[in-house]
Amino acid sequence: MATKLISNQHDFKVVPESYILPPGVRPGTTDASVMEVIPVIDLQHLATNRSQVVKQIIEASQEYGFFQNLFALLLCNGRDVGVKLQLINHGVGDDVLRKVLKVANEFFGLPSVDKAVMYSEDSKQKSRVYTSIDYDNEKVHFWRDSLRHPCHPLAEHIDSWPQKPPQYREVMGGYAVEARKLCMLLLDLIGEGLGLEPGYFRDELTEVQLMAANYYPACPDPSLTLGLPKHSDINLITLLLQGEEVHGLQVLKDGQWLGVEPQPDGFVVNIGHMLKIVSNGKLSSAEHRVMTNKKVSRTTVTHFIHPAGNCFIEPAKALASKDSGSPPQFKSFAYKDFLPSYVQDTHAGVPPLDRHKIQA
Repeated sequence: MATKLISNQHDFKVVPESYILPPGVRPGTTDASVMEVIPVIDLQHLATNRSQVVKQIIEASQEYGFFQNLFALLLCNGRDVGVKLQLINHGVGDDVLRKVLKVANEFFGLPSVDKAVMYSEDSKQKSRVYTSIDYDNEKVHFWRDSLRHPCHPLAEHIDSWPQKPPQYREVMGGYAVEARKLCMLLLDLIGEGLGLEPGYFRDELTEVQLMAANYYPACPDPSLTLGLPKHSDINLITLLLQGEEVHGLQVLKDGQWLGVEPQPDGFVVNIGHMLKIVSNGKLSSAEHRVMTNKKVSRTTVTHFIHPAGNCFIEPAKALASKDSGSPPQFKSFAYKDFLPSYVQDTHAGVPPLDRHKIQA
């Protein structure tokens, strides 16, 4: 029922009991430190000094926790990055990013009857809007609504997207194409830095692209609830557009929650479990959560790159051989078989990769 959507409810005076977390997992009243020294990779130098940019990405992953326990911010300025990146960044300039966030906000501001058309609690539904994570089966709800749908190939999926707001498909469709180009570029750079052959992250390994627009309303008491609980992403790579002003994203580093400062016209990029496996543990999937805000709502738009369901995931052979002194750390498996255990382990607070590790 679309009436469950938290965006359909207004003027909360208190946090409803069904959203109040147990005392041991509440975020509490202590503000997280803001990450002031977050690795920043400026792609404007890529066209003239590709090797240096790749080196910076790899060094950041080792020295600062970039692609490990922190996220990294990649600033993409389409006016300064050269011919190749002009194509990569075309359509993700300042105006387009604002339009993307604006149309996402407009969707969650639609009348309940319009959002009801897209509402579904079936996780297998191709395109849907839902609330929390698994509303009917979870003990405590999380303070967010999410609109999620596939994006690639665009022509195969766009007809299942919302028809309202009327500009939604045009704005999000153009952005989805450019977001994929950027994600594939980043994966190419990561592969290059890891020493993988060109084009390693192509075909079925990156076949699926999903988009999620998340809405976190203002919350009367952010110390009692979360927008999303602690987790690491299941996929390969995630591209997050989080706007300019409202804090919410926190990353766990050395046992401390650190807030990620929103960066105008920038993206937050984090590594998922599948890329950790492909890298044979050289990269780590970052644990993160989402806080709520007492005064203002927060809207984000995220793109996830996933393997195809039948794709077999395993450490890249170039990074996992007994001769090199780095034997494989993970078993191989079909991606579709990982999802059920990922959901179960994440809910139980157990590291989802533990059951797939090869014991020494």
